[in-house]
Amino acid sequence: MKKLFIAAAALCAVGHAYAQKTPADYVNPFIGTSNYGTTQPGPLVPQGMVSMSPFNTIPRPEHKVHTDSWCSTPYVWDNKWMIGFTNVNLSGVGCPDLGSLILMPTTGPLEVDFQKYASPLENQVAKAGYYSAKISAYDVLAEMTATTRTSRSRYTFPAGESHILFNIGQGLTTESGGYARIVSDSEIEGFKIMGDFCYGVPQSVIPVYFVVRTSKPAESVQYWKKQPDFSHSAIKDWSSTSNQYKVYTRFKQPIAGDDIGVAFNYSTADGEVIEVAVGVSYVSIENARENLDREQHRKNFDAIYADAVTAWNEVLGVATLEGGTEDQKTQFYTGLYHNWVHPFVLQDANGDYPEMESGRIRRMPQGADRLTMFSGWDVYRLTPFMGALFFPQRQNDMALSMMQMYKESGNLPKFEIAAKEFMTMEGDAALPYMTACWFLGLTKGIDTETLYQAMLKNAAAPAEENRIRGDQSFYAEHHYIPLRTPFDNSVSQAIEYYVADWSLGQMAKALGKTADYEMLNARAMGYRKYFDKNYGLLRPVLPDGTFMPGFNPREGENFKPVNGFHEGSSWNYSFSIPYDIPGLVKLYGSSERFVDSLSACFDKGYFDMGNEPDMGYPYYFSYVKGSEWKTQYYVNQCLERYYGNKPGGLPGNDDAGTMSAWQNLSMMGIYPACPAKAEYVITTPTFDKVTIRLDPKYYKRSELVIEAVNRTPENIYIEKIELDGKPFRGYFISHKQLTDAGRLTIYCTNKPQK
Repeated sequence: MKKLFIAAAALCAVGHAYAQKTPADYVNPFIGTSNYGTTQPGPLVPQGMVSMSPFNTIPRPEHKVHTDSWCSTPYVWDNKWMIGFTNVNLSGVGCPDLGSLILMPTTGPLEVDFQKYASPLENQVAKAGYYSAKISAYDVLAEMTATTRTSRSRYTFPAGESHILFNIGQGLTTESGGYARIVSDSEIEGFKIMGDFCYGVPQSVIPVYFVVRTSKPAESVQYWKKQPDFSHSAIKDWSSTSNQYKVYTRFKQPIAGDDIGVAFNYSTADGEVIEVAVGVSYVSIENARENLDREQHRKNFDAIYADAVTAWNEVLGVATLEGGTEDQKTQFYTGLYHNWVHPFVLQDANGDYPEMESGRIRRMPQGADRLTMFSGWDVYRLTPFMGALFFPQRQNDMALSMMQMYKESGNLPKFEIAAKEFMTMEGDAALPYMTACWFLGLTKGIDTETLYQAMLKNAAAPAEENRIRGDQSFYAEHHYIPLRTPFDNSVSQAIEYYVADWSLGQMAKALGKTADYEMLNARAMGYRKYFDKNYGLLRPVLPDGTFMPGFNPREGENFKPVNGFHEGSSWNYSFSIPYDIPGLVKLYGSSERFVDSLSACFDKGYFDMGNEPDMGYPYYFSYVKGSEWKTQYYVNQCLERYYGNKPGGLPGNDDAGTMSAWQNLSMMGIYPACPAKAEYVITTPTFDKVTIRLDPKYYKRSELVIEAVNRTPENIYIEKIELDGKPFRGYFISHKQLTDAGRLTIYCTNKPQK
């Protein structure tokens, strides 16, 4: 009896210890740091303005990843040499910007040339809200954490001459210029100019202001600057610092330049710890200082880290998982973590933020967030649905923020970062995004007619008055965009307009605006113009209405130049008509031909899980009765093949959380196959049970439970479905049906239901 009691007690203890593992404990920030995922492993808090990351995408002979021709992230797992830790970053994006304000501890004689002071990293550790590594060239332990608008890092030095460098010149931005002022022997302030994201709007410039404080006064504080090459100027070779880094040993007035920085110099004892606090603002130096004072007042490193973990557990804890493997739980919680990186707060602790485009300073009401980083084309398909389930208030805040952008600038954004428009990618993403928010009930505080008119302005304003759709004159009349120059994006652009117009048309229909609905829906049906029955694919069309000659359906693979499409081939776009799959099936002539062609996309390797245009393809089988099992098969295949608990565990650019969102929703067994339609395709869940705590301000029920019965690695198909304990027919369920019922039960089998 005693032995049984001891064994039982031991089992209880083990079970208790296991149960104590929190959602934040499951997060692996290294997921997505390879395979072009472009996420970062450094610390941040949910929707934080500040995030830290090692910067190791510098050109080096040993570096083969991201530094030869394209670099859109400060860090990749595969690279060796780093030059410090950034304080502002973009996550998962495909173009460079921010990735700057770089802290670097060094030892020995002062060296400010980043190529010369670079060091390998060892023993990297990344957790939600924390990162650490050994900077091996200097035997320095670096640790860091963050608050919403500030970072805190601590460095453990060996004995001897030591330095903390703040590199203002380097970063991912293609802009240049910065300013710094030494305030004291433990504080500096300044700003850096960033912007020109994706090179489309060079005048979209972002100033980022900073204040840096060290816990120990430095023995000396010195500027540095990279001097111009004077050999071809009137000065010729008279300057001893021509084309070299110059350290200013006596100059203490403010400094400005393109490639500048500040060094804090110390004599350290063995094991001595020096901490650095950085405050950031998009408004002013004074606000950066106030952010630092408010968010780190009387807090040590460990307290800030503990607060970060608490914040992560609060937002990740809305989901509880049962079943599945530990790796799968890590993937799920890390995916949800990625979806809390962007958007991030733009307003300072006092409420100040820069107005859209003008930069004039406005102030948010206390308790309200102005959010930024609307990466439209990336996020419109899935983010509103992730928001509806996991963070409805935050999603509503983003809708409110976008309406503020409209009122401030005259247009809903296309691709906005820090109150600047960058016009990245095709289409008019705000329309399906905001329409989805409206249908999902995430536009509280927004007047419906004002919202509708804001979207209609994008869709209907003449090209000469339309910043977002400056090319739509021909489209508005003919309902397609012709190929006019080699390698243009005409078909891709038209498809994005179709999705946008169809989405707004659904809102018009719901509001009884019949004429608008008919106009918008007629436009959306223009995709038929591109359909070539001989190929069973979409094909570029010339201005005279004939097909482009010399069509190659695979042209554009691996991001090669392509006629009519962007970042993909015709195969990656030809089924991307999610609002009218039944109509597309009719163009194929039969359901069988449609299913065979869609299957070939997967089986012949044309499908690209790493990009948005065809990410919904696995779910389109469910629109054909008797083929739903193929959705279940290919979704399971994609999760196994393209995702994992490893640095390369995302299929490509995470695109502000979109690839992670695909994984989250697919693991849950529900997926919104059509943007702006509040409906999910049901597939086989990964977990035995997912419980989502619902926000009572948006839902009647307190939780949503999705459970899988008899789920094993072999049982990837659906046998039957129940909704709130009652038989449910079909594989489509509305958002309202799902959340009103509160429980979706999916019975699994190893036999496809053909």
